[in-house]
Amino acid sequence: MNIFTLIFLALLTTMTGLKLWLAMRHIAHIRRHREAVPAEFATTVTPEAHQKAADYSVEKTRLGMKETLADSLFLLLVTLGGWLAWIDAASAGWLGDTYWRGIATVFGVMLISGIVSLPFDLIRTFGIEARYGFNKLTMRLYLIDACKSALLGIAIGTPLLLVTFWLIERMGAYWWFYVWLLWLAFSVLMIAIYPAFIAPLFNKFSPLADAGLKERIEGLLARCGFRSQGLFVMDGSKRSSHGNAYFTGLGKAKRIVFFDTLIERLAPEEIEAVLAHELGHFKRKHIAKLIASRFAIALIILAGMGWIIDKPWFYSGIGVFTGSASGIPHIGVSVISFFMLLPVFIFPLTPLGSFISRKHEFEADAYAAGQTRAADLINALVKLYRDNASTLTPDPLHSMIYDSHPPAAVRIAHLNNLPAAP
Repeated sequence: MNIFTLIFLALLTTMTGLKLWLAMRHIAHIRRHREAVPAEFATTVTPEAHQKAADYSVEKTRLGMKETLADSLFLLLVTLGGWLAWIDAASAGWLGDTYWRGIATVFGVMLISGIVSLPFDLIRTFGIEARYGFNKLTMRLYLIDACKSALLGIAIGTPLLLVTFWLIERMGAYWWFYVWLLWLAFSVLMIAIYPAFIAPLFNKFSPLADAGLKERIEGLLARCGFRSQGLFVMDGSKRSSHGNAYFTGLGKAKRIVFFDTLIERLAPEEIEAVLAHELGHFKRKHIAKLIASRFAIALIILAGMGWIIDKPWFYSGIGVFTGSASGIPHIGVSVISFFMLLPVFIFPLTPLGSFISRKHEFEADAYAAGQTRAADLINALVKLYRDNASTLTPDPLHSMIYDSHPPAAVRIAHLNNLPAAP
């Protein structure tokens, strides 16, 4: 055991303990406020709906606590427990010292990780979501989705990993910069092709048929100066009763997508207000900032990997012992071990990411209130909170660290204080 082992164990223990403590705070806070609807929602949310949201949130959080423990145990078993070394040795026995050995090692770890996560996903989907009336998935469709996702991951991930391995071995000390350029190009490509080629593998997208709603939305787009390839309705109801709206794609290929469940529940003016909020993210350049920040973070992470990839103490510190004289394992082990440990070391940045996301939500709300009526967005949000069983009383500290959106009461108070649209 070296000093890095102690650092790794200390950070993992701290992260796991903090996650569990925050979850317990969250559960206790929700339960304390379960019986009384917050005053600002007294006329719009029934006690039964409020209690349903509280129970739903508590059950999801409890399951999340168990998953946190399982994830931490899995990480320990894969690293210090020797699983990663065993998977790599098995891959070497089948495929020798080739890039395909690295591919097999990476996918082998991902397969075991998926097996560990599977029971929690099944409980979440067919237990909690079904019990509260949200799940619409059949087991058959669930398995079809899983197979499609796995095949898609293999088809996309294999060439990406092969090129990454080649760049790491052939581009010298600054290989990480070339890998960053590769990942940057790959990310842009995925954003561009996702709407037309990947999303339709899982959902059906139909042009918006409601003429009145379409005219209203097109008027909003004209006021906002937003060009899109079209307005589409997605059959989200075949998997879940939750509702949402989003836009996707790049340049003139951007598409605006509404879940069919959203259109069924909201009035036309409320749908317009929800879309105005989404357009606010675009007009305030939140999407561009998010993409740019992710690229910058990826560059920093890869530079860090470039520094640590040839350090024997890193691998011995996490229990990945090799038979090589250098103490450096095969390239597949280097890649997967670094990215498995990464969440432990960047967890302290979680509150910062959440803070920036909530700030963007306030800005998008302000933009929407300038293009539509704030009251319409408030009405839409209340319906979505109620119908999606989102808790109205999250623990403030839990919310501050994790939540990408402001708490319901804070967000609606902010909207009520905004000036009316001209």
